[in-house]
Amino acid sequence: MGKGAGCIPSKNKPPTVTIDSPRATPSTSRDAPILPGVTLHTDQTPNAVQETAPLNSVDAKLKILIVFYSMYGHVEGLAKRLKKGVDGVEGVEGVLYRVPETLPIEVLAQMKAPPKDDTVPEITAADLAGADGLLFGFPTRYGSMAAQMKGFFDSTGQLWKEQKLAGKPAGFFVSTGTQGGGQETTAWTAITQLAHHGMLYVPVGYTFGPGMFKMDSIRGGSPYGAGVFAGDGTREPSETELALAEHQGKYMALVVKKLAA
Repeated sequence: MGKGAGCIPSKNKPPTVTIDSPRATPSTSRDAPILPGVTLHTDQTPNAVQETAPLNSVDAKLKILIVFYSMYGHVEGLAKRLKKGVDGVEGVEGVLYRVPETLPIEVLAQMKAPPKDDTVPEITAADLAGADGLLFGFPTRYGSMAAQMKGFFDSTGQLWKEQKLAGKPAGFFVSTGTQGGGQETTAWTAITQLAHHGMLYVPVGYTFGPGMFKMDSIRGGSPYGAGVFAGDGTREPSETELALAEHQGKYMALVVKKLAA
């Protein structure tokens, strides 16, 4: 570029490619696009996200890591249902991981915690770098994540230093003991972990449709993500709670697939 000449286009510059963005059109239905190629149906079944346009095919499946800590199995139950939702989207695969336990075996025995499922491998911080998307699940401790999950996040300093997780979409699912015990704050206070890594927080919002508005039964979960009420540890997740988890897995898979297209 010479003085006062401005920018001179290079002869070797590739042609500019433009992408037409979808335009809003009047509609009398309650269906509304939430992403290009994804339609939200609020008056149909709870599994409200549907793929409405073909996405670019990929040779290898996109991987969403479902990373969780579960003491009594409630979060693990949600994690497995999330995987079912992820696996239901073509070209995307959910992979289960559990974070390392930090409590001694003797303490876990006194707390009557069941043994861990050895078929689910323990994750290392380095495993996160290869993921196309991430879903983190954990129980609450006074309205924020359990120490085991926080300890795992604390081990990701090298990934932060190298910005290996920046731009990766991520979401949360939780378990609490009571209705006012942190279904929203547990996920909300965890957003700081994503922010420092530069990850993209993907809440489930109200895409679950009518299932988010029913008041006829106790149901965990919120716009921040799927959730379960564990009570004293003996209450099992309801089918509605599990359905929301499956929906979140499918929703995240569609988001990841669209971002990768």
